[in-house]
Amino acid sequence: MSEAVYDVVIVGAGIAGAIVARTLVAAGKSVLVLEAGLSAGMDFDKAADTYQGYLDTFYKASAKVPNAPYPDLPVAPSPSVMDVSQIAPGAVDTQGYFVQRGPLPFPSDYIRVGGGATMHWLGTCLRMLPNDFSMASTYGHGVDWPIDYATLRPYYEMAEREIGVSGEVSEQVLPGAGPDYWGEGYALPMQKLPQSYLDQVVDRRVGGMEVEVEQNRYTMRLTSTPQGRNSIPNPTYRRSEPAWNPTTGRLEVSPNGAAPYRPVGAIWDENIGERCEGNASCVPICPVMAKYNALKTFKVARQKGAVVQTQAVAKKVNIDPISGRVSSITWQRYDDPNGGTATTQEAKGRVYVLATNAIENARLLLASEACKNSPQLGRNLMDHSVFLTWGLLPEKAWPFRGPGSTSNFPTFRDGDFRKDFAAFIAPIDNGGWAWPTFAPDSDVSNAVNQDNLFGRRLRQRMGDRIPRQLLLHWEVEQPPLFDNRVSVDPQYRDALGNLRPVIDFQITDYTKRSFEVATAITNQMFARGDIRNASAYSPGNAEYVTYKGVGYSFNGAGHLVGTHRMGRSIADSVVDAEQRTWEHKNLFLVGCGNMPTIGTSNPTLTMSALAFAAAETILGDLQS
Repeated sequence: MSEAVYDVVIVGAGIAGAIVARTLVAAGKSVLVLEAGLSAGMDFDKAADTYQGYLDTFYKASAKVPNAPYPDLPVAPSPSVMDVSQIAPGAVDTQGYFVQRGPLPFPSDYIRVGGGATMHWLGTCLRMLPNDFSMASTYGHGVDWPIDYATLRPYYEMAEREIGVSGEVSEQVLPGAGPDYWGEGYALPMQKLPQSYLDQVVDRRVGGMEVEVEQNRYTMRLTSTPQGRNSIPNPTYRRSEPAWNPTTGRLEVSPNGAAPYRPVGAIWDENIGERCEGNASCVPICPVMAKYNALKTFKVARQKGAVVQTQAVAKKVNIDPISGRVSSITWQRYDDPNGGTATTQEAKGRVYVLATNAIENARLLLASEACKNSPQLGRNLMDHSVFLTWGLLPEKAWPFRGPGSTSNFPTFRDGDFRKDFAAFIAPIDNGGWAWPTFAPDSDVSNAVNQDNLFGRRLRQRMGDRIPRQLLLHWEVEQPPLFDNRVSVDPQYRDALGNLRPVIDFQITDYTKRSFEVATAITNQMFARGDIRNASAYSPGNAEYVTYKGVGYSFNGAGHLVGTHRMGRSIADSVVDAEQRTWEHKNLFLVGCGNMPTIGTSNPTLTMSALAFAAAETILGDLQS
């Protein structure tokens, strides 16, 4: 392998790397993918056994956190939300994979496994809004993208087909979307999933009500959420897979020439997982693989000729000192996931793509001293700050069933208020109070240990309380901050001697003010719906902050954005509008790290659209 020269070498087997690999091999290009995870995770002949092992591990885990099903490898470690703790002023927290320097901990995670973050994502597939691409010029915050929404729209359509998005376009009446947001006659591949009974109860009680925020009135309309899980195929959807046209130099889609869309089931049996079954473990893992993950895309890429090398940890991006082009990727092949020795090899190609995630891409580039003249490298790390409010409904609505979230309030995704406070979306969480209070376990524990209930009285308490739990999670945008960063330090290394990411992180009043606004909206909605507010925030929480003397807690969303953003010059960005690094013309970065701002949409769909756009540019380069 060290002697072979591929058209393209890709680092990372998540959804961005999968899309690029599949698109390139479909056009006849040779592709090598380096994946740090274990070989079992990408062995499709044994996929059923491997996936069942993930499920068994998850079922036995006491803490059902996003990474619970998957192995944490010392040779390719992953951060865990279980390692998040408060950081004392001037201290450095090294208990997890991240080296946290504060002042706040970065409270999100990711997993280094075949399939990447799609192995534990929720599945929400929202497009960004047009004004998300022009935050600086429209609202005076953040930066503008070097592209606009109209540029990305055709690639959004490609991404929605690849993932297999279910949703109803006519219901997506979104603030700031505009008449050309979807395009005339556009439909998603599959019909929307049924909204949960909990959604229906909440909609009946507070849907369509007006709330007052700083002397302005807004209507809270509940909207179904498009998502990457299998539903009933949409009979009007006839779009083909994107195909490379060397004459036009574009990826092209036939809008009417394809057969009806067929849901993609489990990678070991296409007859399993063709429909969502309403399992309640969507985060992190769908038992039947009805939820999309990148292994589905990689299965096709491999069938078309992509070479995937697992247990391959990228160590260094090697730069030719004369041309400034990447000459190879040094990678380490390990046999023992706990450490020990690893053999070092070189991967060579004409074009190179880093497709890990915003933190790992930045870490690898910094460790390699690549893109060293880009002052934004590693900077502007963002996530959604998830602010939770919860209450007890006056009637049973039966949470803890079905996909993690099927509806949201999009009212504050865009508007003039963004000049004053951050935008946010408010999904209804179908998991009761599990996130803020660890329900239902905590309900049982408190009833037994605090109220001395047992037997029939305990059963009555649980039967009355748990079915009435309501949780709203307000996903608040963060602006890009130069000092929110990923860096490296030679004193912090993993089991293979590779540099660990050092994180500096904080949030600003622009985001905190939205916690205040979300609290005011919650109070109005709960009063209207006769919902008893149970929200409480402890100073002992790792992500506890104050705003105007009031305390709030927030959580990470796992939406890692920024660190190698696109822009108009090397001074304001790491990659150009084509996602090519300014300094190394044959090096592309793909993933959410390219996004200059985060907006209010879960970023996977946008990352996937950008991956298709990058693949198109790479094919053009290889043709020339």
